[in-house]
Amino acid sequence: MESKFHKLTKLSLLLVYLVIIAGAFVRMTGSGMGCPDWPKCFGFYVPPTEVSQILFKANNEYSKGQMILYNEEELLVAKSDFTSDDFINLNNWQVYEKHDYVIFNPVHTWIEYINRLIGAISGIPILIFTIISIIYFKKFRHLTLISIITLAAMGFQAWLGKTVVDSNLAAYKITLHMLMALFIVALLIYLVYSGSKTFIKTNKTFKYLILFGLLLTLIQIVLGTQVRQIVDEQAKLFAYDKSMWLNDIPFIYEYHRTFSIIVISVNMALFLINKKLQLGNKYINYVILLLVLEIFTGASMFYFDFPFGTQTAHLVFASIIFGLQFYILLQNFLTENKLKADDLQT
Repeated sequence: MESKFHKLTKLSLLLVYLVIIAGAFVRMTGSGMGCPDWPKCFGFYVPPTEVSQILFKANNEYSKGQMILYNEEELLVAKSDFTSDDFINLNNWQVYEKHDYVIFNPVHTWIEYINRLIGAISGIPILIFTIISIIYFKKFRHLTLISIITLAAMGFQAWLGKTVVDSNLAAYKITLHMLMALFIVALLIYLVYSGSKTFIKTNKTFKYLILFGLLLTLIQIVLGTQVRQIVDEQAKLFAYDKSMWLNDIPFIYEYHRTFSIIVISVNMALFLINKKLQLGNKYINYVILLLVLEIFTGASMFYFDFPFGTQTAHLVFASIIFGLQFYILLQNFLTENKLKADDLQT
């Protein structure tokens, strides 16, 4: 059962990263409002593929909560189940007032729907390993609490997703949504680490420097989400003229770019310490590789007007760097406790 538990935590971590990838793709393509309601999409469990599906139809059966696009100006929601007459009766409908976004784009709708679908699927293994940890509480002990927190965090993240849609993609809610995803990643990495049987050498300088590096990465990600919001606003103004997206951009972009020098310097110091002291931590090598890719995607967006996929890759690389750093942090701070726990079990 312990083996199944840890396999499920690894699967959950993989699925959560797929959600992050899908979410980044939603952001890149501007599909965040592809489904104007939540948890359904235009009131459907399976979203529409063409606009005719959300226009009023005579003598048609409508379900409570189903939406139609009315006069291309507003969304109407069915108050209850009913069959329509030859002409629309507005008494059967109410205006959707949570936001005023009324554009239907089938591509955006399905991108957002797939993102939600992956999110829902990712919750299944989390639910299962949480149930396992509760049933076998004596065996898992403190992991039961972490499992329950992870499951609750997934529920809260789903609610946050709803509020993001209801607010028509408010910037601070998008940032909070991203930080919550990283919190879930951290919880899952802790659970994955709990099943690890490998141990590494630790060093006090390396130990606290990785903590500092992790905090810097978090700050850099927050700065990046703010830059991304500014780019979104510029994109609305200049549409497909990507060369203008960084035109007259505020000081926060300079902070984000300059701060990256500090992030790189700290991680290079970690790499050199690991090599010099032969600590044997291979994950710091992956961090450096991903930082190189992060710089490449960031430079590509700036100098080559946002090539397709670079925005998604930039965010995903940052999320993976955070995950690797957190795993390294656990290796250095929890190795002694883990050894003691294993000794007690044997």
